[in-house]
Amino acid sequence: MKKNHPLIFCSGDTVRLKLTAPVVTQMIACCQNTAAKPEAGGILLGRHLFDCTDVVVDKITKPMKGDKQSRFRFFRDAYRHQQVINTAWRDSEGTCNYLGEWHTHPEPEPTPSSIDLLNWRRRLLFDKFDSDGLFFVIVGTRIISVWHGSKTWLHIQQMTCVSSDEIGYKVA
Repeated sequence: MKKNHPLIFCSGDTVRLKLTAPVVTQMIACCQNTAAKPEAGGILLGRHLFDCTDVVVDKITKPMKGDKQSRFRFFRDAYRHQQVINTAWRDSEGTCNYLGEWHTHPEPEPTPSSIDLLNWRRRLLFDKFDSDGLFFVIVGTRIISVWHGSKTWLHIQQMTCVSSDEIGYKVA
């Protein structure tokens, strides 16, 4: 399975999201492809490109001390992940931003649970970020799926993968 290719997702004509090759590789490494593997997750960090609506995810956090993991749940310790966000923001002189959340599901084609949707809406309402929306990624055992949520409308829409470069891990 090749893991060193970026993925690009679109939401109509409005937003494009690129998951860089290292990010895709790290996410696939956390895939729940065995019954013993718990859910994993973290935050998305990256940048908004000037003069367009394109967004690039350059870095993710992975499970850290204080996170709670089980086969069907991942709860992120807010304090430790926030420290990573603060450091990335400071070190990049304000160009590396919090872009959203990611986690795994033990299913081939992941769909958000009612708990996921509720948490995503909470993030849109209460998190601080520099755009109108956040991205939510779920890594399944066979595909990676992405949703974009609008803070203005509290609408969450699944994005379409437009470039997978035949990575050997089917995406949607």
